Amino acid sequence: MAHRLTVIGTGYLGATHAACMADLGFEVLGLDTDKDKVDRLQAGDLPVYEPGLEPVLRRNLESGRLRFTTSYDEAADFGDVHFICVGTPQKQGEYAADLSYLDEAIGTLAPRLERRCLVVGKSTVPVGTARRLTERLVRLAPADGDVVLAWNPEFLREGFAVQDTLHPDRIVIGVPDDPDDAAWAEQVLREVYAPMIAEGCPFIVADYPTAELVKVAANAFLATKISFINAMAEVCEAAHADVTKLSEALSHDDRIGGKFLGPGLGFGGGCLPKDIRAFMARAGELGVDQALSFLREVDAINQRRRIRMVDLARELLGGSFLGRTVGVLGAAFKPNSDDVRDSPALDVAANIRSQGARVTVYDPQALENARRAHPELDYGPSALEAARGAHVVLLLTEWAEFRDMDPDALGAVVAEKNIVDGRNALDPDRWRNAGWTYRALGRP
Repeated sequence: MAHRLTVIGTGYLGATHAACMADLGFEVLGLDTDKDKVDRLQAGDLPVYEPGLEPVLRRNLESGRLRFTTSYDEAADFGDVHFICVGTPQKQGEYAADLSYLDEAIGTLAPRLERRCLVVGKSTVPVGTARRLTERLVRLAPADGDVVLAWNPEFLREGFAVQDTLHPDRIVIGVPDDPDDAAWAEQVLREVYAPMIAEGCPFIVADYPTAELVKVAANAFLATKISFINAMAEVCEAAHADVTKLSEALSHDDRIGGKFLGPGLGFGGGCLPKDIRAFMARAGELGVDQALSFLREVDAINQRRRIRMVDLARELLGGSFLGRTVGVLGAAFKPNSDDVRDSPALDVAANIRSQGARVTVYDPQALENARRAHPELDYGPSALEAARGAHVVLLLTEWAEFRDMDPDALGAVVAEKNIVDGRNALDPDRWRNAGWTYRALGRP
């Protein structure tokens, strides 16, 4: 008989995991304490924008394989495998991860576990968390020794989450030290992920701490690569070189590769910034903070890109934003997402407004979230309306519709043809030939 799965926490990760596991043929029950979110999901309405996910959600609701609840009693009774997908945001005022949602989920679920089951953590956590949670499960669960914990980090990219769930590039599981429990946890997860394994997906079995480290190590590496090319952009500006050509040349070296080597405004979102900070905090607790001291500069380079973007725009306006109008294209931290957490685009927009400009923002998907996060900014229904009357236009999220914009059409509505390309997404010659003053990070 196929395992019945629960997914605890139905945010971006949980909603995706629940819908995709149901699509593989499992019976899945998603649980969240937010009744409004549960009602929306049960009605087939996604609380986040993720390309391709809504059809997967709806067809599995219609098939009856997927449903949602707010009841932990129902989840404990239903599930053979409980996936924990709650958020681990950065703590207010410090670098460390806030594990309160995770602790609450385990603390509420465990006392209801009265039979043999597997609890699988997917949230990104500081190394050492799984061992601590195992002790809580044994202490709190009536089935105690029959409840086994595994750690199975997620590697989703916003905008590609369905593909990454159904066709992952690797599956990592951390299993307990006890050989019998470890063998059982591995067997269960091999059965759950059988279609991916059959496609040839690597299945890596490790101990708890190694599995916990994989996600944060991967994010630290990606953040470092992004900040490396942005550090080169700083050098290129000083040396009057072109960082896009430098990046192109480096990308042909197969030891380096071109992925995540795109110079621009840097990274944001709900994962990379908070994960590298939590990684640094945990390293400090373990007494090896020097091992990750380089990540402080990675973070600092990333923040400096935002300041430089503001400086470039101000330079184009003769040194002051006072009384000027600025059009901002992009609010999400990346294209194909409505996520505005730690968004570089909104950070730049808010900074410019605080210096006296009128700032109007447009984004194809993130306007509602942006309004909630920054009600002080103005918002337009289209790129043309955001740019209308602007003395400078900033491209801050590289949506395809911005990359493909007609410089003449945009030029017809602005007050002055000044554009700063924060993502190096536009063809400078095309825009300059249309009469625009074009500036970009790391380019002459």
